[in-house]
Amino acid sequence: MRYTCGRLESRYSYSASIVYNNYPWPGFAGEPLSDKHCTAIEQAAQCVLDARAQFASSSLADLYDPLTMPPALLKAHQKLDTAVDAAYQPSGGKKSYASDAERVAFLFELYQRITSLLPAPAVKKKRKSKATVS
Repeated sequence: MRYTCGRLESRYSYSASIVYNNYPWPGFAGEPLSDKHCTAIEQAAQCVLDARAQFASSSLADLYDPLTMPPALLKAHQKLDTAVDAAYQPSGGKKSYASDAERVAFLFELYQRITSLLPAPAVKKKRKSKATVS
C-alpha cells in the first residue's frame, strides 16, 4: 500500500481499485490457483478477521498502530502473508521474503513482466571502481 496509493495530507488514501488490484494474483498465467492455496489463503484471511473481532471496540487505526498492534492480529497477518507468498511460488520456489520491500519488488517485477510488450531488461552488475594512484 505504501508504494502504490496516494496520500491526503500525511494519511494514506487507498482503495481496492487503486492499491490491491494493481498486483497480479497468483495463477494469472492461465493456470488456476490450486485448491490447496485457495483454502490456505481463505483460512488465514478468516484468522485475521477473527483476530480483529477480539478487539471489536478498537478502531482500525488502533489495531494497526505498529507500536500497539495486538500480537494475535500480527500473528494472523504473518500467517496470511505466508499463505499468499506460497501461492506465488507453486513450484516450490522461494516462499517468504526478508522484508516487505523485497516482496513488493517481486510483485512489481512480476507486474512488469505481465504487462510489458518488451522483454524485461537484464540487470547489469555495477562495476567496482578502481582507485587511481597519483
